[in-house]
Amino acid sequence: MNVIELAARLAKAQADRTAITKLTDEFPGLDLPTGYRVQRELRESTGPIAGWKLGLTSRAKQAQVGVTDPIHGFLPAAGALDVGAPLDTADHIQPRCEPEIVFTLGRDLAGPHVTAADVLAACSGMAVGIEVLDSRFVHYRFTTADVVADNTSASRFVVGTPVSPAGIDLRLVGVVLEHNGQVVATASGAASLGHPAAAVAWLVRRLASEDEGLAAGQVVLSGGLTAAVPVGPGDVVTATVDRLGTIELGCR
Repeated sequence: MNVIELAARLAKAQADRTAITKLTDEFPGLDLPTGYRVQRELRESTGPIAGWKLGLTSRAKQAQVGVTDPIHGFLPAAGALDVGAPLDTADHIQPRCEPEIVFTLGRDLAGPHVTAADVLAACSGMAVGIEVLDSRFVHYRFTTADVVADNTSASRFVVGTPVSPAGIDLRLVGVVLEHNGQVVATASGAASLGHPAAAVAWLVRRLASEDEGLAAGQVVLSGGLTAAVPVGPGDVVTATVDRLGTIELGCR
């Protein structure tokens, strides 16, 4: 398998806003390490990154798809949406939105033994966020290796105003996702590996295996806390996380 060619296929699908069949249909030998190699090719051609994102942070979801660890992708700086700016759904293939607990790094963080406590100590703030997913594969059908190659379906994201992490137990915060004024999902922070900071710590340890880490000023989306909701023109999605605030994303 030529990882450069596979990355080019995914980049073209995104540029053309046209879904393709999953890579493993043609290359059934595509495994997780190769998926990350494809993702790295995409990252090297993307430009500056704003940070990182996690996926499969739910233990139930991991069991469902047969994996024991989360997966991760990168956040292109160009994918950041300003608070209040609309999401142009015509720029996407099949957009879906999910609520996130977002960490902002106050200092660099790297190493193979980083813990959740280290993450909280390095964090300058936490915020509620909404991630816009947009799989490049038809009907969101893919294997774990496929979705890693596709940068874990990353597209756009919007982050609210960070607040101090002091005194907040992220395991217990309530999460509510609304779609056009109707509550469509609820969760708690513990849905992300038992504690969102534990998910970020896993990411740091994973990046350390590739001689990388988190940089001051970067943001980390710690994993979707509910199922993602499909969106189209005219829709409004609202995410609320107890003690972190509320953020709204309108679609056109």
